[in-house]
Amino acid sequence: MRIDISGTGLESLDFNAGYGALDRLLQKSGRGSEFTGWTSLPAAVSGEEYARVKACAKRIREDADVLIVVGIGGSYLGARAAIELLKSPRHNSVDKPQVYFLGNGIAGEDVLQVLRLIEGKKTYLNVISKSGTTLEPALAFRVLREKLEKELGREEAAKRIVCTTDKARGALRTLALEEGYECFVIPDDVGGRYSVLSPVGLLPMAAAGIDIDAVMEGAALASDQFT
Repeated sequence: MRIDISGTGLESLDFNAGYGALDRLLQKSGRGSEFTGWTSLPAAVSGEEYARVKACAKRIREDADVLIVVGIGGSYLGARAAIELLKSPRHNSVDKPQVYFLGNGIAGEDVLQVLRLIEGKKTYLNVISKSGTTLEPALAFRVLREKLEKELGREEAAKRIVCTTDKARGALRTLALEEGYECFVIPDDVGGRYSVLSPVGLLPMAAAGIDIDAVMEGAALASDQFT
């Protein structure tokens, strides 16, 4: 369908052009196709990794007073939005564990406020980064890790740190292997802003008490209906 918008200074609009873009996206044939794995995430997340996400989240939910999610941009905004939507913006006032987010900036007062909020509480960390070297989350993680290790010792602190990172490389993956942190994988073909239906978003959501089985079923249904 074309619409004549002569006299507006614009060319006519071709509403059929978008269908070609959609086809290229779904067929993973266009530019940037190496980062379109998110289009199949509802169906792709399953098996052992998904079971481990649910088991880890159950442990955090039963054992922790606080979960701090450390990431930047899409690496935590999806989970934060989901928790506020499906639980409540006041989740931390009425439920356990409280879920706080750090790493989207380097404001010292933000870090200090979270440190005051978690004082005397049993705290777990979920640090999310493909590389482990992005400045803002790296700084937040260093502060929180040092706090846990000072309070609990290195071995006990390691039991409360969970990494979501690259499957094979990067500073965070290396550190996790050295320290024995539990790890989940950010798929290679999924960028941060599209990662909420991967372990990036699913672990914090499940730890907050969201039924991620229902979330994934709904996502799969929507994918079938609208693609």
